[in-house]
Amino acid sequence: MARIRELLAGRETFYVQSNMTAKDAAQYMAEKNVGAVPVLEGSALVGVLSERDLVRRILMAGRDWSTTKVNEVMTPDPLTVTTAEDLQECMVLMKRHGFRHLPVSDDGQLHGFVSMRDLLLHDLDEKEIEMRMMRSYIGGE
Repeated sequence: MARIRELLAGRETFYVQSNMTAKDAAQYMAEKNVGAVPVLEGSALVGVLSERDLVRRILMAGRDWSTTKVNEVMTPDPLTVTTAEDLQECMVLMKRHGFRHLPVSDDGQLHGFVSMRDLLLHDLDEKEIEMRMMRSYIGGE
């Protein structure tokens, strides 16, 4: 079974600091083309900020995003997994809890951030490899 550490190998993790303004965080997320980011205080993971948080807690609430801080609108204390976690188990956790992004942390140190899309694409890649191997085996007889 594949582990999260394999999926994260060589990937950059985008994150924001909790004291940033929501506007700066949203601009950063747009530049990086991501829909959610882990939120840090220094190097400690304290939350997750998603596009949904920005829309519901700022736009729909009529708040000023240029003065509202990330720590006021983030989802605090996110569920995390370790780098040793199985990818299938991560998908089950995400489905069970109804979220699409999952921070990866060992001993409080952020190692990465995965989305449901990352996990599904990895799963599809593995299935494609299996299909090619089966076709090769069947065609080789």
